[in-house]
Amino acid sequence: MTDKPRISIVAPLYNERESFNPLIQRLNTLMDSLPYPVEVVLVDDGSRDNTADLIRLTALTDSRYHGVLLARNFGHQTAVTAGMAAARGTEAVLIIDGDLQDPPELLTDFYEHIKNGYDVVYAVRRKRKENVFKRFAYSTFYRILKNISYVDIPLDSGDFSMVSRRVIDLMNQMPEESRFLRGMRSWIGFTQIGVSYERSERVAGTPKYSFRMLRQLAYNGIFNFSEFPVKFIIRTGALVTGIALVYLLQTLFKKFMFGTVPQGFTALLFVIVLFSGIQLVALGIIGEYVLRIFFQVKGRPLFVVKEEIVEQRTVNREQRTTISEQ
Repeated sequence: MTDKPRISIVAPLYNERESFNPLIQRLNTLMDSLPYPVEVVLVDDGSRDNTADLIRLTALTDSRYHGVLLARNFGHQTAVTAGMAAARGTEAVLIIDGDLQDPPELLTDFYEHIKNGYDVVYAVRRKRKENVFKRFAYSTFYRILKNISYVDIPLDSGDFSMVSRRVIDLMNQMPEESRFLRGMRSWIGFTQIGVSYERSERVAGTPKYSFRMLRQLAYNGIFNFSEFPVKFIIRTGALVTGIALVYLLQTLFKKFMFGTVPQGFTALLFVIVLFSGIQLVALGIIGEYVLRIFFQVKGRPLFVVKEEIVEQRTVNREQRTTISEQ
């Protein structure tokens, strides 16, 4: 590739051997049809199969492909971050998943919005082809986050999006360790627009997001982009204090008016268990914040690049281990 790419396509991959060839075929067809130069940044997130070898071979034989091989599995959001840090697109970056659930052919529609002055074009999932439980969980989470977040995060929008060069540069300057990219994208602001699409099934292989990973992603969204957990503690404490005050007034009234006070081990046990549970929940929420602060202040790199292939050549980027060092 002699000209600088106008658009970069970032695709994180983890154990995607089965879907790799269909992905490359679709991307080749797309790039062949475009009148301007495009690069594809394939990020291997510490795959255990031969995905890294496939990326290396593709990047060494086709200059349009840019390979980034991470030293270990850092997680999907960090792998996307590594791709964004390596992207050289002068005008925009398209973020997709490597399983082709997000159609890369929407690049042309997204780019039209970018040329019309929008800085972020995010995809809105009109329909998902996943099991009922997962669809319900996603829908519920997005609506809860929408209601509690201090940032306007669009409903049913994931990481599939095209963002302008200036937004990418700003996101690359954000060093937060627990990353929730769709929230970061919304927080930056500028002009944004949603485009509806129907999400396809995986072309091959199995989903790589486990329940634990999805839960962690949800935690990142809630704790990083809302004040709800802290306010929950405050409001629960105020509610319990109010209930205790009412109960105290009732007890004093009975004592002075009728000479009796409530008795019974069951009531005492209930109160002890209730207050203990509330205290443990409060400590857990505070501990979650402390843990995030602990990881953040360490100042460790967000990711480590083991190997990078650009323009069909392996590039020594050992010094570029954080997005802030570019």
